[in-house]
Amino acid sequence: MSDRTIVRVRDVMKTQFDMVDGMTTVADALKTMRHVETKTLIINKRHEDDEYGMLLISDIARNVLAKDRAPERINVYEVMAKPVITVDPDMDIRYCARLFDRFGLSRCPVVNGGEVIGIISFTDMVLRGLVNGLK
Repeated sequence: MSDRTIVRVRDVMKTQFDMVDGMTTVADALKTMRHVETKTLIINKRHEDDEYGMLLISDIARNVLAKDRAPERINVYEVMAKPVITVDPDMDIRYCARLFDRFGLSRCPVVNGGEVIGIISFTDMVLRGLVNGLK
């Protein structure tokens, strides 16, 4: 039996994130970003039966910048991922890391009760979870 302390996603996730509407232009979405350190925009549901979307800065680089598309003319919904894999805030970060590895994720929304409450990344799990767990 291990004496290892379980570190939960809620313990290391970022609770500051930006949420936009899918009809927002990429240019406007970038202007409204306040939490650049998350490198992520969460796209809000349009209605109760919809799903959340996610747009990474790398998606914008690949699908707008690299293709020389005008960010003022591209809507977020055109380049976002939807639906996205989400994780529960009570998940052990070891399982979260395995999930990320299995599906090639770098970050994902943390959802509780149908609402996004944070964003978790490999960086958060390693630097805030693993390192703090070693103390």
